[in-house]
Amino acid sequence: MRYDFSIPIERRNTNCVKYDFFEENGFPEDTIPLWVADMDFPSPVEVSDRLREVVSHGTFGYSNTKDGYFNALRDWFARRHRLDIQPQWLVKTSGVMCAIAAGIRAFTEKGDGVLIQQPVYGAFEHIIKANGRKCRVNALVNENGRYCMDLHGFEQSIRDNNIKLFIFCSPHNPVGRVWTKNELERLGEICLTYDLIVISDEIHCDFTYADHTFISLASVSPQLAQRSVICTAPSKTFNLAGLNTANIFVPDEQLRGRLENELRAAGTDSLNIFGMAACEAAYSCGDNWLSQLQSYLQGNLEFLRGYLSEYLPQIRLTEPEGTYLTWLDFRRLNLSDGELDDIIKRRARLWLSRGESFGSQGKGFWRVNIACPQSLLNAALQRLRQALNN
Repeated sequence: MRYDFSIPIERRNTNCVKYDFFEENGFPEDTIPLWVADMDFPSPVEVSDRLREVVSHGTFGYSNTKDGYFNALRDWFARRHRLDIQPQWLVKTSGVMCAIAAGIRAFTEKGDGVLIQQPVYGAFEHIIKANGRKCRVNALVNENGRYCMDLHGFEQSIRDNNIKLFIFCSPHNPVGRVWTKNELERLGEICLTYDLIVISDEIHCDFTYADHTFISLASVSPQLAQRSVICTAPSKTFNLAGLNTANIFVPDEQLRGRLENELRAAGTDSLNIFGMAACEAAYSCGDNWLSQLQSYLQGNLEFLRGYLSEYLPQIRLTEPEGTYLTWLDFRRLNLSDGELDDIIKRRARLWLSRGESFGSQGKGFWRVNIACPQSLLNAALQRLRQALNN
C-alpha cells in the first residue's frame, strides 16, 4: 500500500494539544505549530481498522494482553533492532514518563542525585525534582555542530555526587544523536564500574537517517542489560501518543519487581483496551508504513537543509542522525532572547520549542518538528524568512 504523507490533515477542534490551545498559550490563531513531538500524519490504516473492530464490538470492560501482543513486540524489535526481548522482561504502563517517574522512586531515595545529560528532554529534570530528588547535569559537548558525551565529566559527576541512577536519552532528543556502538560501550563500562542503574528512554528508536543505526542499551552487553530499564512506546513511531501505551523492558528480575511495585502503587500498571489493540496492530503490520514515512522525513530534512542554506544561512542546522526533531542554532543572528521570541512567536506566528526548556545549554537554539506535510514546513520557513528580513 502506498501512503501519501503530503496531504494536510485538519486537526483543529479535536482537542489537539498541538492545534487547539493557541489562545491559552498566547499565540495567534493562525500560528503554525512545530513544537510538540507528535506527527501531522495519520497512523497506519491497519491501526485504524483494528480500532474500528474494537469500537464495533461495543463493550469496553477490563482488558489485558494475550500472547499476540508480546509476539508483535518481540518480532518488531528483533527484525528492526536485533534486540532479543524475553516475555518476562515486559512491564506495561501508560507512558514512558510514568515509567521514568516510577523508576526514580523505585531506585533512589529522596535527596539522592539523578544524572542527566543536557540539553535533553525537559520533562526529565521536572520529574526528578517533582519526586524530591536532585537533578545533576553532565552536559553534552557541542563539537562544531555535533554533540558528544563528555565521558570524563560523566564519571566525575558520578563520583562527586554519589549518583545511583542515570536517565539516558537514545536517540537523543533534542540534538538528534544516534549513539554509536563505541560510545555505548564506553558509557556502559563506566555505568558497570559504579554499579549505576540506567533508565534508557528509547522512544525514538525507530527514526534514524541514512548511515546511522540505532543500538539499544540492552544489546551492548549482557551485564549492562541487567542494570538497564529500557523504555519504549509505539507513540512516536506510529503517532499514537493519545492512546497512553508504553512497553518497558527490564531484564533483571529484582529491578523489574521494584519498578512494578511503584507502578502498582501509583495505579499506572495497566493499559487501556484501545492502546493495546493499536499497539499490537502497529507492530504487527506497520513496517511498510514506517519505511515510507522514513523516506518522507528524509525528504523534509533535505528540504529544510536546502532552505536554510539558501535563504537563512545565519541559522545553522544541527545535523540530525535520528528522530523527526531538528535542533536549530539561531545564535549567529545576534538577537536578544526578547527580540527572537518576538520574531518567532508574533511576527512569524510560529510555535517552536525554546532551547532553554532543554537546559541552559539550549540558549540560542530552537527545536523544530519536521514530521508534517512539506507544504506546512515550507510555509513556516517562509514566515520565518519574511519576519527576519523585516
